[in-house]
Amino acid sequence: MNRTVRSTALAAAGAATEGLDMATVVIGGAIGAWAAYTYYPDTWSGDWRLALTGAVAVVAAVAVNSLAGVILAPLRRLLNKARGTQLQITARTAPAAPATLDEGLAQVAAATETHAAHRAAAAAWRIDEGDTLLRDENRWRGYEDGDASFFLAPGVWLHYSNSQNGYGTRDRCFTLLTGDGDEPVFITGVEQIRHRLAARAAGLPVAVPATIARDERTALLTELDDQLRALEA
Repeated sequence: MNRTVRSTALAAAGAATEGLDMATVVIGGAIGAWAAYTYYPDTWSGDWRLALTGAVAVVAAVAVNSLAGVILAPLRRLLNKARGTQLQITARTAPAAPATLDEGLAQVAAATETHAAHRAAAAAWRIDEGDTLLRDENRWRGYEDGDASFFLAPGVWLHYSNSQNGYGTRDRCFTLLTGDGDEPVFITGVEQIRHRLAARAAGLPVAVPATIARDERTALLTELDDQLRALEA
């Protein structure tokens, strides 16, 4: 959906919401006025009936409008969120046209890094469904090759890779990296990150070193898992 269509859709949805709001006031007032005027005793004078009918109509209009407000509240929140997103998109402007090839390359490189950070944040819902940490685009640092990294703690980063596999589709992969030369740990859920950081806080390695032999690595992985489970107990 392009920007013009999105703006038009938001405007139409906003107008429809306001129209429904006004309609509930009119409908509620009409129902209240009809019910009050119809069921008042015939012995009451016309002035009293008109005055009380107006009061009941106002109360009914407010009551129906309040009820409709509860129903329309989720829609209004969605519209407000969409408008905020639209304002952010509108506020972004491209840099001035480059005068040289080097300037153009620098602009494209910067856009590539921003795109990588945005893509990593967007894909993070796969491992952070609570949307509490990893969806923050500003915390991601994108790179020109399309990868991105998220600083978790001193010496620990979450790495995002978006590469094409042999089937022609994109593999979105999150791995935990340390500055200690350990083997990357594939991450499929934010609870794994907490698990590994807790291990590091306890003085245990986040992963086994990548330079050791396969058999020794398997034994160390088993031992590390046992130690991690002991921490959780």
